[in-house]
Amino acid sequence: MRVHWLALLPLALLMGCVASDPDQPPRVTEPRLSEAPAARGESLLQRAMLDGHNRARAAVGAPPLAWNTELAENAARYATVLAATREFKHSTEPRGRIAEGENLFMGSRGAYRYDEMVQLWVDEGRSYRAGAVPDISTTGRWQDVAHYTQIIWRRTSQMGCALASNARDDYLVCRYTPPGNVVGQHAGD
Repeated sequence: MRVHWLALLPLALLMGCVASDPDQPPRVTEPRLSEAPAARGESLLQRAMLDGHNRARAAVGAPPLAWNTELAENAARYATVLAATREFKHSTEPRGRIAEGENLFMGSRGAYRYDEMVQLWVDEGRSYRAGAVPDISTTGRWQDVAHYTQIIWRRTSQMGCALASNARDDYLVCRYTPPGNVVGQHAGD
């Protein structure tokens, strides 16, 4: 079996402050298709994340994202903290020298390929409804689509991701600039 959690992007940048997560994400257990560990490596991570994000963006007419090494380094620092503390929550400290959005994933160590991780975020698009944040989900909970809307946020132009692991879990952190999910704005603006 493999288990994953998805952390939700904070609701907004509201008056310069980032809101904290209101709830713990649900824990999901899935059958494991293979006992072999998923392939790992920085170049594989970068390619899979850019491909997955940019495919989703192309589907809605948003321009492609570029990889940003500084964002990837910031993501790596925080992924290491999550793996060491075994906590799964969004960062509360300032994220880099410029504003950064954040998507998080946690799953059983070695059980998920990078493309599977990003696809779980993209799949949230099934519940997406075009509108101004927070009125963006057919479920009535903006959190159910927040990873997806960060991915397709038209004003976002750069991203960087990193993975850190402990004995049990992998922690994926992706950072974005400019950040998405701004209250009162639309993903396609």
